[in-house]
Amino acid sequence: MNKKKHFSLLLTVILVIMSLIPSVAMANNESALKSNKGANGSIPQLSPAQPGELIDCERLVSFDFPSTVITKAELVPKGAESNAGQPIEEHCLVQGKMNERVSSVDGQTYAIGFEMRLPVDWAGRFLYQANGGLDGSVVRALGSFTGGQLENGLQMGFAVLSSDAGHTGSQNPLFGLDPQARLDYGYQAVGTLTPMAKSLIEEAYGREPDRSYIAGTSNGGRHAMVAASRYADEYDGFLAGAPGFNLPKSAVAQLWGAQQWAKVATDINDLETALPPDERQVLAQAILDRCDGLDRLVDGMVQDIERCQKVFDVERDVPTCELERDGTCLTEEQIQVVKDVFAGARTSDGEEFYSAFSFDPGLVSDGWASWKFRSSISNRDPVAVGYIFSTPPEDPSMMEDTLGFALNFDLDTQGQTIYESNERYTESAMEFMTPPNPTNLDTMRNSGAKMIVYHGASDGVFSSADTARWYNELNANYRNKADEFARFFEIPGMGHSRGGPATDQFDGLGSLIDWVEYGKAPDRITATARGEGNPGGVNPDVPSDWASDRSRPLCPYPLVARYTKGDPEVASSFECKPSSGGPGLNR
Repeated sequence: MNKKKHFSLLLTVILVIMSLIPSVAMANNESALKSNKGANGSIPQLSPAQPGELIDCERLVSFDFPSTVITKAELVPKGAESNAGQPIEEHCLVQGKMNERVSSVDGQTYAIGFEMRLPVDWAGRFLYQANGGLDGSVVRALGSFTGGQLENGLQMGFAVLSSDAGHTGSQNPLFGLDPQARLDYGYQAVGTLTPMAKSLIEEAYGREPDRSYIAGTSNGGRHAMVAASRYADEYDGFLAGAPGFNLPKSAVAQLWGAQQWAKVATDINDLETALPPDERQVLAQAILDRCDGLDRLVDGMVQDIERCQKVFDVERDVPTCELERDGTCLTEEQIQVVKDVFAGARTSDGEEFYSAFSFDPGLVSDGWASWKFRSSISNRDPVAVGYIFSTPPEDPSMMEDTLGFALNFDLDTQGQTIYESNERYTESAMEFMTPPNPTNLDTMRNSGAKMIVYHGASDGVFSSADTARWYNELNANYRNKADEFARFFEIPGMGHSRGGPATDQFDGLGSLIDWVEYGKAPDRITATARGEGNPGGVNPDVPSDWASDRSRPLCPYPLVARYTKGDPEVASSFECKPSSGGPGLNR
């Protein structure tokens, strides 16, 4: 063969091989998407969910799944349910229970009760609606969890699941006497319900969901964060609001906080007398005077939360009473208590037990006061600590005097019971309530799943600074690239889950869908105040001198909203910029 023919043949072979490369690459990409596994550390992009249609509702009463009983399956007509003034479309309501049993410990009957709502016109998505508080009741499965949500999950076409997490009675913590009920509440109910729900969806629509999400606030936010660690292979998106991922520690810290407030309360049975509304306004105004303009606009909001923790000094900046309390100042004793409470619960030798809290003007709201002064001595925090989080549980007689239990609680000794286990209670509260390894989300990341976490800076029970600390540690673990799969949004002025002088109305679930299914990372989320006339419900904490629909960008931590130019009431006049103060003192 001459050289010319040899070169021609070689060129032909090369061209054929090159023509095959795109096909091979495409096949490999499709395989990666189907298996949800990235190659060489890359993060796969998941495909969008595809719509479907309900086959039949009534026949779901015969749905067969292990240890599951369906008690109801019926169509709900359009308009029978509504949200934000809009009717919810026709859907199928399914109710049932799983794993019914009689406890060998307390003799009570337990089961995981649930409700699912399946839209006739389905978006191809499943939403686990993680509920708050102590659970204990099957909240309507509408997919609502943020402040004044204008469009809930059911309206967005999700098949939605809600449950009681394995026990009944949202204000009855005695379920904590039963070891399995503790585990179901902590994490196992989610693991039990998820495959059942997906199987029911397959029965209802002829296929399993294309994309699955879990979302909630408070304890529901904790459920979402735990799921990201324990059940990452079951979900594509995690939306965690005000996440109490260290809930046992925060509940104990509430009792310690009650003891601090009691030092300056004028009525021991009403801890709010330690810092009533007029004095909280004095404290809030001092924070505003020092920090409001850090974002280049004086607007009654502290956007640069990080820097504020450095420049605000409660001893220097708050007016001190020269004589008696008159509502315009704080005494030296009050200032010391405020300083101690915001610094976080500590043992007698000064060791940190729970995170510090951020100084934020949202502390003026009644929601903040309710958590600090009322929940800490009522049948919420004391009984949760005593019956659910302590090993062994306290004697039920302590419920007769929750104030006395809170004020006499020994952080050094009793506080350690949340870390203890025994032959009956084989997992401590810090094991069954918290993510096993919150800074290692490899399974979630490598599957292409995404997480959005949001937290109000004036949350009175779960510290947003604790959440910021978690995100900093997560980011360090992923070499400053955690924002590729997880983003945290700290919301100025917002209280626990919602409320406060804040822009607390936003579409977190829609932002998560855009990120998971379309690759649109949330560089900012527009949030609106719920002033007069808001269709999702009015937030009474919105100041009267704000525009009723004031909007602000929620910025991914550690960026903060900074005013640039234009109308100060609209989000487009702000940009997300780095904090000018760097990491805060309590982060």
